Order: sequence, then structure tokens, then C-alpha cells
Amino acid sequence: MRIEQLYRYPVKGLTAEALEEVAVAAGGMLPWDRAFALVQGDAPFDPAAPGWLQKRHFMCLMANARAALLRASFDPASGTLAIRAPDGGQIAENALSERGRRHIAAFLTGFLGPEARGTPQFHHVPGHAFSDVRDKRLSLINLASLADLARHAGAVRHKRRFRANLWFSGAAAWSEFGWIGREVLAGGVRLRIHRRIPRCAATEVNPETAERDADPVAELRAAYGHPDLGVYAEVIAGGHMAVGDAMELLPD
Repeated sequence: MRIEQLYRYPVKGLTAEALEEVAVAAGGMLPWDRAFALVQGDAPFDPAAPGWLQKRHFMCLMANARAALLRASFDPASGTLAIRAPDGGQIAENALSERGRRHIAAFLTGFLGPEARGTPQFHHVPGHAFSDVRDKRLSLINLASLADLARHAGAVRHKRRFRANLWFSGAAAWSEFGWIGREVLAGGVRLRIHRRIPRCAATEVNPETAERDADPVAELRAAYGHPDLGVYAEVIAGGHMAVGDAMELLPD
């Protein structure tokens, strides 16, 4: 098996950033993955004691399809987050500063319009990740499984609908569901596969047009009797991995 693509998503719900290589710590996520989020004004989020919240409390594609039209990029060296809207509006601020986050919050709130609830705040809490699951995990998807879904659906489903950290090749379609509880070596990173990833309405959103033009959840259920695509993995031994590195399912 082989690592084909690596992605991080610095802002929850916004642009994927492709990585050629990355170092990952035990118990962690990809550096800067889901490090920032626009938290809706009615969400019970306390930055002094950050806890996990369901995605409905944030700007997210499940609820805010138009967010797919934003193009964002983050520079860890400077802390600069740049966001460009489809109408040409743009912002570039230091997302690691309180002042910069206030300006980013105002920009995103204006873009959301009536979808913004209360007074949203843009947050970054060092060490906290705005993940879809309670524990820090990497998401892995088998390219053969996506291809099999496309065959059943009769249409290509873009990888960006599913927002994985790691895409891999070389395994039979859906074989990854048999890896639950087992360990995988990805480059120099040792992973333990924890569970399947159930998909939600975010996958309906076309990443180019922001239109809800497909229903992968319904397609998965119709073809396989479940809504799952991909698996979550815990980093149990940190290390380095890169596009092109080998992956190996370790002996049970």
C-alpha cells in the first residue's frame, strides 16, 4: 500500500492544504489540522476550558454550504491566515493574535450573513483541535473504496467532499473496515485503527460550486447498507510520513 495524498484543514470547514510530508506526534493530529474555527455566537464554547462540541456549533459545510466558496491558506511561520471570498473580498490577518482573530471573525460573519448566529467568534486554543470526533484522530480513506462508491453511484465523487487527512492506494475496496483494532505503519508513523467514519450532509456539497448536488450518504446506504467511508486512526508512535511512503498492515 502507498500514501497518495496528505491534507490538513487549518480552519474547520474551509480549504484543504496539501502536504508533501509531515511529522506527527503520538496522540496528536496533523500539525495545524482543525486548529481554528468560527464558533457560532450561541455555542457553549469556553476557550479557557475548551471541550469538544458537535459540528453544528461551528461554521461547517454540513450547515453552511456557501463556505465551500471561500479559499483559505495558512502560513504557520507568520501565523497569517488569508481568506478570499467569491466576490473578490479578502482578508489576511495574524490568526494567532487576538486582534487578527477579531477581524477574521467579522469577515466570516459578514460572509455567512443570516446563517451567522449571535456574534460568532474565531478561536484558536493551543493544543485544542476542532475535530468532528472527541479524541484526536487522523482520517484515512482507501482510494479503491471511493472508486467503488463512484461505480455504484454512476458518477465521480470528488475526494474533497470527504475531507480526509490521508488517502492511500494498494488495498482492496472496503478492506480497511476489517482493520478495526489493528495497527498500520504509514511511513514512519504507527497508527491504530479505531472505527469507521459515518458520513453526514457535508458530503452533499460540491467543493467547487457549493451546490448540494449529490447525496453520498444515501448512495452509501443504497449500495452497502451503511453511511461509512474511511476510518479514524490514533497515532500511537509518532514519526514522519510523506506522499509516496509505503503503508503496511501490521500482524494482528
